[in-house]
Amino acid sequence: MRYSGREEAGRRLARSVGHLRDAQPVVLALPRGGIPVAREVARELDAPLDVLVVRKLGVPWHPELAMGAIAEGGARILNEEVLRRGRIGADSLARVEDRERTELERRARLLRGDRARIPIAGRTVVLVDDGLATGATAAAACLAARAAGAERVVVAIPVAAPEAMQRLRTVADEVVCPVQPTDQDSVGAAYVDFHQLTDSEAAELLKPL
Repeated sequence: MRYSGREEAGRRLARSVGHLRDAQPVVLALPRGGIPVAREVARELDAPLDVLVVRKLGVPWHPELAMGAIAEGGARILNEEVLRRGRIGADSLARVEDRERTELERRARLLRGDRARIPIAGRTVVLVDDGLATGATAAAACLAARAAGAERVVVAIPVAAPEAMQRLRTVADEVVCPVQPTDQDSVGAAYVDFHQLTDSEAAELLKPL
């Protein structure tokens, strides 16, 4: 099964999280690809929509391979196995983290503009992305939401690899995912249209519903 695009994925995903409506949740999108999906989920739940910026910490010589992730609020999660196998020292990790922290702050300002973050203390939070391969960034987002006082953390994604599901079940209270393929090479394979959103497109979608 393939989604035509992120909007359709969001509408289908929304049907799987309808039980959360009475909890009056806050929907937090993981940018940039998660924003169109989250917008549809927020509309269905009649919930406020915000963004939680997360950055992958890529291995210096293989940036697509995550050795960890960081999120707004100072949350950080590390993949100890990748660090050990790659013999990645503390100095190399610190350099990557400093660079990604700067980019995280820049992107948060760009996407949210002058709007304040929606308070989530004591609330049910629904974290939404367009799909997960390893789950490292979503796991960091879960930690960030808990650090900000979220009472319950739910991760909702249209498609995820088994590895990601296993990781998220250890840090989230609930994980909702309608499609869990075991034979796909990438998240993008679940979409007909999986174009990369620009910052301006993402910021426009984050404007109040």
